[in-house]
Amino acid sequence: MKSTLNSIVLSLFVLSGAAQAAPLVTEKATLELTELSQGFDHPWSLAFLPDGRMLVSERSGTLRIVTGTGEKSAPLAGVPAVKAAGQGGLLGLALDPDFAKNQLIYLSFSEPVEADNSRTAVAKARLSGTSLTDVQVIFRQAEAINSQYHYGGRLVFSPQGELFITTGDRGSRREDAQKLDGHFGKVIRVNTDGSAPKDNPFVGRADARAEIWSYGHRNLQGAAVHPQTGAIWTHEHGPQGGDEINIAQAGKNYGWPLITYGEEYGGGVIGQKRKSGLEQPLHYWVPSIAPSGMSFYSQNAIAGWQNNLLVGSLKFGQLVRLELTADKISHEERIRIGSRIRDVQVGPDGAVYLLTDEDNGKILKLSPAN
Repeated sequence: MKSTLNSIVLSLFVLSGAAQAAPLVTEKATLELTELSQGFDHPWSLAFLPDGRMLVSERSGTLRIVTGTGEKSAPLAGVPAVKAAGQGGLLGLALDPDFAKNQLIYLSFSEPVEADNSRTAVAKARLSGTSLTDVQVIFRQAEAINSQYHYGGRLVFSPQGELFITTGDRGSRREDAQKLDGHFGKVIRVNTDGSAPKDNPFVGRADARAEIWSYGHRNLQGAAVHPQTGAIWTHEHGPQGGDEINIAQAGKNYGWPLITYGEEYGGGVIGQKRKSGLEQPLHYWVPSIAPSGMSFYSQNAIAGWQNNLLVGSLKFGQLVRLELTADKISHEERIRIGSRIRDVQVGPDGAVYLLTDEDNGKILKLSPAN
């Protein structure tokens, strides 16, 4: 009954667009769900600036600054041109580890190429007031094709300062996720200038791209650094079932499309569920939740959530909370939000901030109830 009442209250809250807080009772904490800001065009990624303001990317190609009280700026000038079609557009955001000194940010996007082709690319730029300056593309997927699907696009920095970039198989090139001579279906690891670190697993191989960290992925839309181990955790969309969480390790093959717990849309077997030499997922979902956005909760404001993993669900309008025992997922709670969740970020105030993937996209704030 409690779950049903929560769903009714939250549905009314989301439909009304009200700014007041709505109560949300979860297994470990009673929270308030507040609409902080609205009017975004399918927002995709949120990153906190050191002063508490937020950068928010919109898939249509717009980048905005949002204050802690929800006021959003006009679109920033200098954003690279994007191919905003299907799943493509302006995607992931990350701040340079030395942002306080250099004001550099990183943006992933679907870069338009001739003949209606596109590819996943990453640019770095300097945030100068209401503009981006010194814009430089530091990574381009080797292949550009005519597809509107599976760009990947999440960005995260390792504790050592390397940039991890997630890509997808672009929908029609699943077999290429197994090939090392291209960038489809990979986790990419580069330095801030786009060069490959010397200790990347395939450096020096003539048949492989030096930027590749791991491979055999389908469409990675979540990446986060474990607060204790520094490992890069990722999640990816399965086909029809088989969404996965993995710890992306150097040189490992995560199997797509040779192994999966999903199936063809409409039914039909894809590969096997297990195969020697291929990595099993740390956690998977059948049916799919369509995961997007992921953060570890390492603050103290929400009691009982410390070191939990938080994942957004596009399909079910949920925030998924995962408890960990070492590197194993020991418990899952699904928290009904009522809108497609595109990104999940933990703020410096300890609240959890959610982006909703809608024409009138919103920033929602989850904080402890008073």
